[in-house]
Amino acid sequence: MRHLTTRDKLIVTGLYLSKFDVDGLHALGFNGFQEAFNAIAFSLKAKPASLKNYRDEFDPYFPNPRQGWHKRPIRNYCKEIMDEYEKLTIDDFATLLKKEISVAGDIEIIEEEVDLSGDNTFAKRLVTGQAAEKYFEVAYNSLPEFQDFSLENTTRLGCGFDFKMNKDEFPFLAVEVKGMTSATGTIVLTSKEQKTAHYLGNRYYLFVVHNFIEKPYHTIYRNPLKSNLIFERRETSIVQVSWSANIKG
Repeated sequence: MRHLTTRDKLIVTGLYLSKFDVDGLHALGFNGFQEAFNAIAFSLKAKPASLKNYRDEFDPYFPNPRQGWHKRPIRNYCKEIMDEYEKLTIDDFATLLKKEISVAGDIEIIEEEVDLSGDNTFAKRLVTGQAAEKYFEVAYNSLPEFQDFSLENTTRLGCGFDFKMNKDEFPFLAVEVKGMTSATGTIVLTSKEQKTAHYLGNRYYLFVVHNFIEKPYHTIYRNPLKSNLIFERRETSIVQVSWSANIKG
């Protein structure tokens, strides 16, 4: 199969959502189309309306309750995508999308197969992780707090924040990004994030993206441990299983 550009990924996702409709949403862990448009499009640094338009483009060709763009012929590049991918089963198609949309690629599938807990869906991982982070990457330079700062992604470093904001002759700022499906809900700081926030004080920002289920917006908390947020300490006991083997020389 072809290497997919960002536009290709939007078109392929639109085809999937048109063909499999609600079953396709549920296979990815989404409860509604708007949530899927928002989470997937923001994850790709694209506009949710673009993804919706691609779904509508394919709607006249599949038995779903929408009419879509039935008054105009399908565009050639969309027709090429449809011819190449429309015969995929829902399982194979969903697997393809997870690998293409997630920055983790093939590792995304391993994560899902290894962690079989019911709440660890692809949709939830997008909303609480990649979609919210990409939202910040697009928005940060228009925010007064971060104007003229350069952005360094630290999500893979395990340092207690997602982005290091750099500016000449200024101490760096740390930004931890959290995503929420609804407008209200609960966010959790790990022990590492809490300790880092305490250490950095006013240089630590919590950036919360709300409401992926409808229309995302954000709230910024500087020094969140000293903000109007009330954090409650919770301790959880976890049984850790390990496997050992003796190596003989």
